[in-house]
Amino acid sequence: MQHSGETSPDGEKVMSDRAVSESYTVQDYLLWEGNWELIHGAPLAMAPSPALAHQQLSAAIFRQLDESLDDCPQCQALFEIDVEFADDTVVRPDVLVICYTPAGDRLTRAPELIFEVVSRPTARRDEVVKFELYRSEGVTHYVLVYPQAHKAKVYQLFAGEYRKVADFSNETHHFELSGCAMDFDFSRLWQRLGERPARE
Repeated sequence: MQHSGETSPDGEKVMSDRAVSESYTVQDYLLWEGNWELIHGAPLAMAPSPALAHQQLSAAIFRQLDESLDDCPQCQALFEIDVEFADDTVVRPDVLVICYTPAGDRLTRAPELIFEVVSRPTARRDEVVKFELYRSEGVTHYVLVYPQAHKAKVYQLFAGEYRKVADFSNETHHFELSGCAMDFDFSRLWQRLGERPARE
């Protein structure tokens, strides 16, 4: 079924009619047309189609993760796949790593590592809403990638709270996962994006 949309005060598109007064569930979500995420019962529209830089970065992240995990059968990299954290929460991270074997076709446990490519329309969702969601659900590593700045912010979960590890542009970071460990070279992400914009 099709749903008309409206924009919430924070600039995110939400469903009209029931959206502001009622909470939705995964069962509702499975019936919707289009691209949506569901966070604590609130439906949020995803961008119709990611920009070229977004697609290039997501592909570069997945490719490097997939290569790095060749010798790690316990873990696997996935992209553009739904993660059901609860009956009222389903999100679709850009790229993720799980270190368990799913019971079926759907992911219902927290990934160990999530990458989100940040754009202006998704900045608040990635930096605030998903930051808190992934922290509360126990995602060990969270990486925010900024295409225009050629920069990535890496966070790691310590005692239930995210601590910023560092900002990365051309450096390599060592990720410790439950099933294995790997080095990730951030300099490889920007090779197809062209020159970094000059600072004002």
